[in-house]
Amino acid sequence: MNYRILITEDHPLFRSALVTALTQGIDSVSLKESSSFSELQQHLESGETPDLILLDLHIPGAREFSALLYLRTHFPDIPVAIISAREEGSVIRQSLEYGTCGFIPKSASLEVLTSAVRTMLDGDVWTPPDLGSTQEDDSSDNVQLMEKVSTLTPQQFKVLGMLRDGLRNKQIAWELQVSEACIKAHATAIFRKLGVNNRTQAVIVLQQLEVVES
Repeated sequence: MNYRILITEDHPLFRSALVTALTQGIDSVSLKESSSFSELQQHLESGETPDLILLDLHIPGAREFSALLYLRTHFPDIPVAIISAREEGSVIRQSLEYGTCGFIPKSASLEVLTSAVRTMLDGDVWTPPDLGSTQEDDSSDNVQLMEKVSTLTPQQFKVLGMLRDGLRNKQIAWELQVSEACIKAHATAIFRKLGVNNRTQAVIVLQQLEVVES
């Protein structure tokens, strides 16, 4: 089987190391690379369906968990693994709560990383051995918010992200090359799907899901 892996990582040296390790450590693998959230979107919206996405938690164009939220809501059948320098247990557990198939610390050796990727390609979940037991917490609120966000179309998700960044309707329309009336229609649909009344409340919903606990 020829495995297809999409590496989303903005640091060229680390991305190159990943490519070398996976090429040498996994037989019959095809690798694609993206260095930003927009490049990741372009790959997937063009119809590519990798067997695994390796996602840096903090890539240009995304904020905290926003890229992961986009992938889990719009491409739920594609396995996603986080690779990050953030190695706190709370961050790892939150990524697992959002449906990742694994979390690989950037401090891991390339041998460990390759072994972890093999495990995930086999359909299993991989986390650092010293993570310990998952703490019990009440994640029902986040689950409900995720269900609401998952109803947004990819374009609506983009608009919501731009609202979060403080852009006005006119600016968003210019960025997306559509009319301002189209953006107002998107905003109205977003508010309805999220069960909120205005952009401030909609942004709060997204921020609640994106937050990475310290």
